[in-house]
This record gives sequence, C-alpha cells and structure tokens, in this order.
Amino acid sequence: MTTLVIVAVCFLALGIALWAAAVGALRRKRWLGGGVRVLLGLLFITLAALAGAITIGIQGYRALTYEEVAATVKTDPLAPQRFRATILLPNKRLAMYELAGDAFYVDAHILKWHPWLNLLGLHTSYELDRVSGRYNAVTDERTQPHTVYALSRDRWLDLFALARRRALGPLVDAEYGSAAFVAGNRPAEWEVRVSTTGLLMRQVMHSSTP
Repeated sequence: MTTLVIVAVCFLALGIALWAAAVGALRRKRWLGGGVRVLLGLLFITLAALAGAITIGIQGYRALTYEEVAATVKTDPLAPQRFRATILLPNKRLAMYELAGDAFYVDAHILKWHPWLNLLGLHTSYELDRVSGRYNAVTDERTQPHTVYALSRDRWLDLFALARRRALGPLVDAEYGSAAFVAGNRPAEWEVRVSTTGLLMRQVMHSSTP
C-alpha cells in the first residue's frame, strides 16, 4: 500500500511538472512541444488519480499473500436449528448474531490483481461480506426462516463492484465470491481462514491443562 501511495505521488508530481513545462512551451509558441507535454501531463495525472482511487478503495480490504485468519467464530446452540455466533474480526471488532439453521455460513469478496501489480504492493485482497444460517435439508432452506447479517462496511468507492462492471479493466485478474460453512448445533470455536484459493474453516482445539 505504501508503494502505491509513493507511485501515485510521483505520477502526480510528473504530471504537474509536465503541465508547467507545457505552459512555458506554449508561451514561447512551441506548439508541438507544448502539446506533447500537455498530453503526457494529462496521462500522468490520470495514472496518479487511478493509483489514488485504488489506494482509497482498497481500505477495508486485507492484502492476502498466504493463508491467514480472517475471523474467529464461537457457536453456541440455543434451540433446535437456532444458535448464536460470536465473531471476532482482526481489527478487534466484535459481532454477535442469533442465526437460524443447522450450520454457520460465511462468504467473502476476493479480488486477485494481475501479477505485475504485485510489484506496486497490490496482492490478492479479500473482505468478509456476510454471515447467515444454513439448513442441511433443501426443504428447510425453502420453508424455514432465514437470517443473514452484513460484515462488510459501506464505502463510497467499492472496488469489488467496479471489478464486476469491468471498470478496472486489465488491472484485475479475477474477482469472485467464496464461502464456507460448519455445523452450528454444538459449542465450538472456529477460525475463518482465507487462502489464495478462497475461504476455509478450521476448528480451534484448546489444550486442556491438568
């Protein structure tokens, strides 16, 4: 992220310098040289704006270069097909939801940038999107009540939405959703992990002390 900010600042400085040079050339009636500098300045300023927009938009997403813990979840059954999920996110944000179903379900947005952008500090990024209850039986999914809650935060610039509209063009290698679910009918603690292939969940095994 720091590298991308530096690149944006450098592009902006080059753009401003070229525009200043263009003004001087045009005043001396060097139309060709001035016009070229105007176009190059506009190009660098556009690149700076693009780098700045990505830097702002990536806030709330987490860079992913390996498997890492995206959240910790504790499930506590309350009644048949009803359980409580207590979710602790890496930023220490705590959420507690009462969910209907047999399983705890979580999904995420995944953004995979093209490899050449890795040199600028951009790696595969993710954001947990929502949690819900999931029924084992399809009949229950159709007839029983559903509960779903958002984990993502609203932002004025949503990179995942832009990627889906192909607005980021060649910058994005792939954009997709990934999900995982585990049983919620018993007390347990789980780690929601994100790898380069998507979401997975592992149970946390606490060692007992004598």
